[in-house]
This record gives sequence, C-alpha cells and structure tokens, in this order.
Amino acid sequence: MSIFDTEIENALSILKQGKLILYPTDTVWGIGCDASNYEAVKKVYKLKQRADSKALICLVNNYSMLEKHVDNVPQMAYSILDIAVKPTTIIYDNPAGVAENLIANDNTLAIRVVKDKFCEQLIKQLKKPLVSTSANISGQPTPKSFKEISEEILKGVDYVVNLQSEKSDIKPSSIIKLGNDGSIKIIRE
Repeated sequence: MSIFDTEIENALSILKQGKLILYPTDTVWGIGCDASNYEAVKKVYKLKQRADSKALICLVNNYSMLEKHVDNVPQMAYSILDIAVKPTTIIYDNPAGVAENLIANDNTLAIRVVKDKFCEQLIKQLKKPLVSTSANISGQPTPKSFKEISEEILKGVDYVVNLQSEKSDIKPSSIIKLGNDGSIKIIRE
C-alpha cells in the first residue's frame, strides 16, 4: 500500500471516530472533522478557541455531493466554479445534512468543491463533507507552511496526515456569497 493510501486509511479511521485531523488541503493546512458530526465540530471550535457563531468551511468532492448538502444550488455557482482559477469557496443559503453547529446564524454554509487529490479521495471514502478551517488559533495568522503550525494545534488534533508537501505561496481560498435571490458578494478575494 502506498503512503498516500495509508494516510487516507488512517485519516478515515480517525474521522469515523468523531475525532480531528490536521491535513493538507487545496489551500492551507486544515483542521478537519466529519461535517455531519455535531460533537466533532464542537471540538474544532474548542481547539481554535473560536466562537461557534463564526462559521467554518466545508469541503465536498464533487457537484453531486454539493447538491446533496445545499437545498438549491444557484446556476451562477457552477459558472463561477467552472471559470475559477484558484480554489473558491461559495457561501450557500439553506444547507442540509451537516451538523447544525456548522451552519451560520443566517442559515448559510461555506462550501468548496476540492480539486486536491488527497481531499477528494478522503471525502469520497468518508461519503460525507469534511470540515476545513485553517490550522491556527482564532485571531492568529494563518500558517503558510506546515512548519508554522503551532504546537497547541499539533497537540490538539488526534491525527496529523503525513503528507508534508511543502507548497509555497499557499493562500486561503476566495470566498463568494451567493444568495438564492441572485445576490453575489465577494467576501475574500
């Protein structure tokens, strides 16, 4: 079995137990858990020392999983995702099938369709969306590489995925809010 497959298997086992992983995403290193597990999501907020009124991002592996977790995906979302040149997170109205403490007070959820091979495979095998939030304590700078992740975060997760691909120039995704009323708002470029 390849290191890649071993890491998928190890991460899956942890996620299915409602525990936290630290993993490389298509953007920055992320703290993740099963997005449908209320207790696991609570652990993420606690580790980040973040109020649960500040929503987290969810990762899905394809459009069909996106459609399963959003009541009505606006047509505009597909257009944006098809032309996006960098990872793009879209905030949707009326999410479904995820832990309620993942949903923002205004009944929205930020979701990104990943293109990263590891994330795609992990989500596909978990058969559920994955929480992804930057690997830092709330209010601290987002780590740009694995070496910048604090000891507190490293000790606070249950498993660190051993795929230290050191990409440089790592940036968080763009974030766009799409309302079912047709409104579009750029949250982060």
